[in-house]
Amino acid sequence: SRHRSEMDRWIYPAVRPDGKRVSMLKVLQTNACANDCAYCANRSRRDTPRVSFSSDELARTFDEMVRANLVEGLFLSSGIWGDASQAMERMLATVEMVRKKYDFGGYVHLKILPGADDASIEAAIEMANRVSVNLEAPNAQRVGALSSKKDFYQELLTPLRKADEIRRQQDRRVSMTTQFVVGAADETDRELVASAAWLYRNLHLARAYYSAFQPIRDTPLDNHPATPTWREHRLYQADFLLRQYEFDVEELVFDQEGHLPRRADPKLLWARRHPEAYPIEVNMASRERLLRIPGIGPTSADKILKRRQQGTLRGFDDTGISKALARRAAPFVLFEGKRPSFQPSMWNRPPGQEPEALSGGANRRGEWAVEGGGGNGRRSERSDQSPQGGG
Repeated sequence: SRHRSEMDRWIYPAVRPDGKRVSMLKVLQTNACANDCAYCANRSRRDTPRVSFSSDELARTFDEMVRANLVEGLFLSSGIWGDASQAMERMLATVEMVRKKYDFGGYVHLKILPGADDASIEAAIEMANRVSVNLEAPNAQRVGALSSKKDFYQELLTPLRKADEIRRQQDRRVSMTTQFVVGAADETDRELVASAAWLYRNLHLARAYYSAFQPIRDTPLDNHPATPTWREHRLYQADFLLRQYEFDVEELVFDQEGHLPRRADPKLLWARRHPEAYPIEVNMASRERLLRIPGIGPTSADKILKRRQQGTLRGFDDTGISKALARRAAPFVLFEGKRPSFQPSMWNRPPGQEPEALSGGANRRGEWAVEGGGGNGRRSERSDQSPQGGG
């Protein structure tokens, strides 16, 4: 379980889509909600204090926090009390005051609530830097297991489609994201990754976020096992392979139950499945081929390509990449037809005995960047996805 201070419930560091780090106010317009999401602390009929802000009150409070240098951005969501259009109207009024009355020109992430109408979606895209719809589960069957009131296609996927359509028609530079609650619906990793790949390909999402389920007292899932954070970590690694490493879902290695194995990261597992693809000659490989080398990411690949323009690379010292990355890459590369001078015995190491650097525990800060979070009652360190509740 992850812990947070009282202040972390509302203000936390995040990384915007442009890479800038900001402190963001993460807040709900109201936590009163008519939906019955089985994992959510704010589900209907749960005995919990309910609080609502007026648009003027919330906008004024945000302005005071900006002037006090406490926050630099706003992420606003809401429970749905009344219908979705009414809830969106209150959120939009808040953001309009923030923009016009208080002249805030900074970062705003606005949640598009399930079942939002087209006019609300268009207004959100006009005022926000980022919008999102939390799918929470990868398909209609899994959403149905979590809520009897949410329609996956009509209330979740349709608003997401509409948001993409509007922003492209109006040529607005507004990014879109979604979030999945991992493990709450007993879905497989294959389902989650396949859903994310479809969203990237068809709706041009910037990110999908994965929030490991944590049970909340007095909810239908309060006895459901918590999802281990290593599973969330593996999903982010696989997601990065899809978005930045030119992998397809079909290339990922899943176990018999459809999950990403814990024993090693997805890229290393692919490499072990395809010994015919290695070793790779660093001086000759395309960017696409360089990205298939364990330890080499987009930044390292670009650095290698740039160094190659200056002359032949004779070893890792010439590449400019870190020693830690070089150790991971060493078994899979050649320099001028020769193996690098140091060769850790990773290639033939039995599964499950990888060094810690290969089996998880990677740095969880900026590279997983802005916006993630939890409609499951705890904080996610990656971003500003759904504050607790959020329709």
